[in-house]
Amino acid sequence: MVCRIHLAKGGKGLHALGTHLLVELRDCNPKILKDLSRVKNALVSAAKEAKATIVDISFHEFNPFGISGMVIIAESHLSIHTWPEYAYAAVDIFTCGDLIKPEVASSFLIKEFECKTPSIVEVKRGILSPIGKKLPHKVTDAVLAAI
Repeated sequence: MVCRIHLAKGGKGLHALGTHLLVELRDCNPKILKDLSRVKNALVSAAKEAKATIVDISFHEFNPFGISGMVIIAESHLSIHTWPEYAYAAVDIFTCGDLIKPEVASSFLIKEFECKTPSIVEVKRGILSPIGKKLPHKVTDAVLAAI
Protein backbone atom coordinates (compact mmCIF):
# COMPACT_ATOMS: atom_id res chain seq x y z
CA MET A 1 0.00 0.00 0.00
CA VAL A 2 1.36 3.40 -0.97
CA CYS A 3 -0.25 6.61 0.22
CA ARG A 4 0.95 9.75 -1.56
CA ILE A 5 0.76 13.13 0.16
CA HIS A 6 1.34 16.28 -1.88
CA LEU A 7 0.22 19.38 -0.04
CA ALA A 8 0.69 22.99 -1.04
CA LYS A 9 -0.60 26.08 0.71
CA GLY A 10 -3.27 28.12 -1.02
CA GLY A 11 -3.60 25.77 -3.98
CA LYS A 12 -0.26 26.86 -5.43
CA GLY A 13 2.05 24.22 -6.83
CA LEU A 14 4.59 22.69 -4.51
CA HIS A 15 7.91 22.20 -6.22
CA ALA A 16 9.44 19.16 -4.62
CA LEU A 17 13.09 19.24 -3.71
CA GLY A 18 12.90 15.68 -2.48
CA THR A 19 10.81 12.58 -1.92
CA HIS A 20 10.44 11.13 1.58
CA LEU A 21 9.16 7.58 1.94
CA LEU A 22 7.91 6.49 5.36
CA VAL A 23 8.12 2.72 5.13
CA GLU A 24 6.26 0.57 7.66
CA LEU A 25 7.54 -3.00 7.61
CA ARG A 26 5.21 -5.25 9.61
CA ASP A 27 5.35 -9.04 9.86
CA CYS A 28 9.05 -9.25 9.01
CA ASN A 29 11.41 -12.09 9.81
CA PRO A 30 12.50 -11.27 13.41
CA LYS A 31 15.76 -13.20 13.05
CA ILE A 32 16.81 -10.85 10.27
CA LEU A 33 15.70 -7.73 12.20
CA LYS A 34 17.93 -8.64 15.17
CA ASP A 35 21.02 -9.41 13.06
CA LEU A 36 23.17 -6.25 12.93
CA SER A 37 25.20 -7.43 9.96
CA ARG A 38 22.12 -8.31 7.88
CA VAL A 39 20.29 -5.07 8.71
CA LYS A 40 23.35 -2.95 7.92
CA ASN A 41 24.05 -4.82 4.68
CA ALA A 42 20.40 -4.52 3.65
CA LEU A 43 20.32 -0.74 4.08
CA VAL A 44 23.67 -0.25 2.33
CA SER A 45 22.59 -2.53 -0.51
CA ALA A 46 19.24 -0.71 -0.80
CA ALA A 47 21.10 2.58 -1.22
CA LYS A 48 23.32 1.03 -3.89
CA GLU A 49 20.32 -0.53 -5.68
CA ALA A 50 18.74 2.94 -5.85
CA LYS A 51 22.03 4.26 -7.35
CA ALA A 52 22.66 6.56 -4.39
CA THR A 53 26.10 7.89 -3.47
CA ILE A 54 27.00 6.64 0.02
CA VAL A 55 28.77 9.22 2.20
CA ASP A 56 28.71 7.63 5.68
CA ILE A 57 27.26 4.66 7.57
CA SER A 58 26.40 4.39 11.28
CA PHE A 59 24.54 1.60 13.11
CA HIS A 60 23.91 0.75 16.75
CA GLU A 61 22.67 -2.51 18.29
CA PHE A 62 20.62 -2.25 21.47
CA ASN A 63 20.54 -4.70 24.38
CA PRO A 64 18.70 -7.07 24.46
CA PHE A 65 17.78 -6.44 20.79
CA GLY A 66 16.85 -3.80 18.26
CA ILE A 67 18.95 -1.88 15.78
CA SER A 68 19.03 1.75 14.69
CA GLY A 69 21.02 2.78 11.67
CA MET A 70 21.61 5.47 9.14
CA VAL A 71 23.12 5.48 5.69
CA ILE A 72 23.95 9.03 4.72
CA ILE A 73 23.86 9.50 0.98
CA ALA A 74 24.84 12.54 -1.08
CA GLU A 75 21.16 12.72 -2.01
CA SER A 76 20.01 12.67 1.70
CA HIS A 77 19.56 9.47 3.81
CA LEU A 78 18.12 6.05 4.58
CA SER A 79 17.40 5.20 8.22
CA ILE A 80 16.01 2.21 10.09
CA HIS A 81 14.81 1.31 13.58
CA THR A 82 13.99 -2.36 14.25
CA TRP A 83 11.79 -4.00 16.86
CA PRO A 84 12.43 -7.72 16.27
CA GLU A 85 10.22 -8.62 19.24
CA TYR A 86 7.30 -7.20 17.21
CA ALA A 87 8.61 -8.32 13.78
CA TYR A 88 8.55 -4.61 12.83
CA ALA A 89 10.92 -2.07 11.29
CA ALA A 90 10.43 1.63 10.61
CA VAL A 91 12.38 2.90 7.60
CA ASP A 92 12.79 6.43 6.26
CA ILE A 93 14.12 6.98 2.77
CA PHE A 94 14.64 10.61 1.84
CA THR A 95 16.11 11.47 -1.54
CA CYS A 96 16.69 14.82 -3.20
CA GLY A 97 16.66 15.47 -6.90
CA ASP A 98 15.27 13.32 -9.69
CA LEU A 99 18.02 10.76 -10.24
CA ILE A 100 17.60 8.48 -7.24
CA LYS A 101 14.52 6.25 -7.06
CA PRO A 102 13.53 5.71 -3.41
CA GLU A 103 10.88 3.15 -4.40
CA VAL A 104 13.69 0.86 -5.62
CA ALA A 105 15.28 0.99 -2.15
CA SER A 106 11.95 0.34 -0.40
CA SER A 107 11.12 -2.65 -2.62
CA PHE A 108 14.57 -4.08 -1.96
CA LEU A 109 14.13 -3.77 1.82
CA ILE A 110 10.65 -5.33 1.76
CA LYS A 111 12.15 -8.42 0.12
CA GLU A 112 15.31 -8.41 2.24
CA PHE A 113 13.40 -8.40 5.56
CA GLU A 114 10.84 -10.90 4.28
CA CYS A 115 8.09 -8.40 5.06
CA LYS A 116 4.56 -9.73 4.66
CA THR A 117 2.69 -6.48 5.43
CA PRO A 118 4.46 -3.37 4.14
CA SER A 119 2.96 0.08 3.76
CA ILE A 120 4.52 3.22 2.38
CA VAL A 121 3.60 6.86 2.75
CA GLU A 122 5.20 9.13 0.16
CA VAL A 123 5.65 12.78 1.04
CA LYS A 124 6.96 15.31 -1.45
CA ARG A 125 9.23 17.70 0.43
CA GLY A 126 9.77 21.17 -0.91
CA ILE A 127 8.79 24.79 -1.07
CA LEU A 128 6.55 27.08 -3.05
CA SER A 129 8.62 28.23 -6.00
CA PRO A 130 9.12 32.00 -6.25
CA ILE A 131 9.54 31.57 -10.03
CA GLY A 132 6.41 29.45 -10.59
CA LYS A 133 8.24 26.42 -11.94
CA LYS A 134 10.41 23.54 -10.78
CA LEU A 135 13.45 24.67 -8.85
CA PRO A 136 16.93 23.34 -9.64
CA HIS A 137 18.26 20.80 -7.13
CA LYS A 138 21.67 22.48 -6.91
CA VAL A 139 21.73 26.27 -6.90
CA THR A 140 24.59 28.55 -7.92
CA ASP A 141 24.95 32.26 -7.14
CA ALA A 142 23.95 33.01 -10.76
CA VAL A 143 20.73 31.02 -10.38
CA LEU A 144 19.96 32.76 -7.08
CA ALA A 145 20.45 36.16 -8.70
CA ALA A 146 17.93 35.21 -11.42
CA ILE A 147 15.30 34.27 -8.82
